[in-house]
Amino acid sequence: MSIRPLSVRSRVTEAEWKVRSDLAACYRLIARYGMSDLIYNHITAKLPSNKELFLINPFGMHYTDITASCFYTLDLEGNVVDKPEGEFGEFPVNRAGFMLHSAVHAARHDLGCVIHTHTRAGMAISALKEGILPLTHYSMRFYNAIGYHDYEEPTVDETERARIARDLGPHSALILRNHGLLAAGPTVPDAWNLMYWLESACKVQLDVLSTGREICMPSHELATIMASRYGPQGKLNLAPIEWPTMLSQLDKEDSSYRS
Repeated sequence: MSIRPLSVRSRVTEAEWKVRSDLAACYRLIARYGMSDLIYNHITAKLPSNKELFLINPFGMHYTDITASCFYTLDLEGNVVDKPEGEFGEFPVNRAGFMLHSAVHAARHDLGCVIHTHTRAGMAISALKEGILPLTHYSMRFYNAIGYHDYEEPTVDETERARIARDLGPHSALILRNHGLLAAGPTVPDAWNLMYWLESACKVQLDVLSTGREICMPSHELATIMASRYGPQGKLNLAPIEWPTMLSQLDKEDSSYRS
C-alpha cells in the first residue's frame, strides 16, 4: 500500500506557511495590476527558518494559478530541497529565474523577497540612458537609491550573479538595462510596495516624456530628502498598512492563493 505524503500545510511551520501565503498573494497581485508576463518572471522569498533557502514558482504556471502549496524550495546553488506535490511538481524550475534571484538572496541577507518584472513601462525605462528621473514623489523615492545592471545573455554565465549583486549594491531596487525591473524587501509586503511604486514611477515618466513639453525637475536637495524618507532607515514604511487591504481585495475575488 502506498503512503500518501503529508500535505505542505501540515509539514511546514506557521511562519513558513505565512510566507508562502503572502508570496502566492503577491503573484496574484502582480497579475491583477498588470505586471505579469505570461508564464515568465518570478517572485521569490526566503524561508524564515533558513535564509540559505528560498521559495520559487514552478515554471510554466500562470500567476493567477499560484498557491501557497505550489512552490519549490531551492538552496543558493540551485539544488531542489523540496518539491511541490502532484501536478505542481510536473513543472520545472526556470534556470534564469534561479540565477537572478539567487544573486540577490546570496548577497543580501536583509532582503527576504525579490520581484522581477518585464512590464512595458519597466522595459521602456530600462532602455533609456538616464533611467529613472525624480519627476514625482513616486520616483523621488528612487533618487540615488536604485542600481543599474547592463544586459547580459541570460542563464549562461553564473559569474553574472556577482555582477548583479555588485550593481544592486546597498539598494533595494535595480533596473536591468534593456530588460526590466527588480525590487526587493525584507518581507513580501515590502517588496510588493517597492515594485508597485517603481512601476508607477516608470509609467508616469513615460507619460511626461511623451508630452514633449519642458519638464519641472525638483531640486537635488528635495529629491534627496524624499529618497531618505523611504529608505531603510526612513519614516515612511507604508507596506504594513497597505498589505492587509491588498489581501482583502484578493480574498473577496478569489482566496484560492491560500491553499
